[in-house]
Amino acid sequence: MLRDGARGEYRSRRIRNVRFLGEGRDLSLKSSSARSESMGSVNEIRRGTLETQTFYEQVGGEETFRRLVHRFYEGVAEDPVLRPMYPEEDLGPAEERLTLFLIQYWGGPTTYSDNRGHPRLRMRHAPFTVNREAHDAWLRHMRDAVDDLGLSEEHEQQLWKYLTYAAASMVNAPD
Repeated sequence: MLRDGARGEYRSRRIRNVRFLGEGRDLSLKSSSARSESMGSVNEIRRGTLETQTFYEQVGGEETFRRLVHRFYEGVAEDPVLRPMYPEEDLGPAEERLTLFLIQYWGGPTTYSDNRGHPRLRMRHAPFTVNREAHDAWLRHMRDAVDDLGLSEEHEQQLWKYLTYAAASMVNAPD
């Protein structure tokens, strides 16, 4: 949907002269929209020929997220601000939870929600004092972990944008 001028009305963007072929049916979509002229000679898309990959798949799948989170928790293990927030002797369970959450968030298997239900991140972090110092420490270790992945600039920026947003969202206490 496109917003149409100051009136705030919405109109649909339509594709002109494109036929979707599949299961023996012609699912042609026609419109007088001049925008579709930019499609050039493309006039047919066969069902199943457009490949789409999730961010999860594009960056290497489970292995990439396991490396990211493992590197992150190496920093957390030695951090005087963050380590006390993890009551478990072993950081392994927390590492697994974050790994599964990020895998699911970025388009991988839904194991996190299958095992734990809705993420409810703010609720799960509410028992801990997350102030600006904790926020900064979390991002410092996550930055090191992201840098170690060697992602493309586009993927790195997309991941980092989310991580900085998520870190800011968890702050629940003044400095």
